[in-house]
Amino acid sequence: MNKPLIIDYYTDILCVWAWIAQRRIDELNQKLENKIELQYYYVDVFGDVATKIESQWKQKNGYVGFAEHVQKSASGFEHAHINPKIWAEVRPRTSANAHLVLKAVELTYDKSTSINMALKFRIAFFKDALDIGNLEILFDLIKSNGLNLNIINTSIQDGSAISALMNDYRKSNQQGIKGSPSYVINDGRQTLYGNVGYRVLLANLEELLKNPADEASWC
Repeated sequence: MNKPLIIDYYTDILCVWAWIAQRRIDELNQKLENKIELQYYYVDVFGDVATKIESQWKQKNGYVGFAEHVQKSASGFEHAHINPKIWAEVRPRTSANAHLVLKAVELTYDKSTSINMALKFRIAFFKDALDIGNLEILFDLIKSNGLNLNIINTSIQDGSAISALMNDYRKSNQQGIKGSPSYVINDGRQTLYGNVGYRVLLANLEELLKNPADEASWC
């Protein structure tokens, strides 16, 4: 059996485009089952939300303008529901706490459990308007989904979770990741970034599956 095509997939938990991309990821996994493997990493886009809004949205009505932008961005995607309260009223201060907890889940359980929990966090924010920058809310979500908070918290307290998160951030810098979501394929030769359509993703992946990187021209 051939090895699956590896895709380094970078997101920020608070990024609306990563929320929109979730359906595309699900469809790719279904269409190319056992042929692709997504390696999930986190990138720092909303690590310091206040500074981001101040520097990029001050002249565009601040949080209110950004909230309108998020609503408009998702308006054409029925599957990507956006609660009108997010950013207008519910304003997480950082995505780093959620990323930290998810790395702790990965270390305590496995990657699959962490990926599933990341989706729960996104649903909690984008649909339910919960402040997933708040550790107390994150811990409540962990417990309500049947995970052992005490064990998970051990890797946060001993520093192993933050170490794993810093490794993600460092890797994103090394690969020149510009934002969320980003797909790094073909052994790093190609990066697809932002609101990339499903058909574009599928076409690129199917081409690589037909012509693997180790068979590429050496010219």
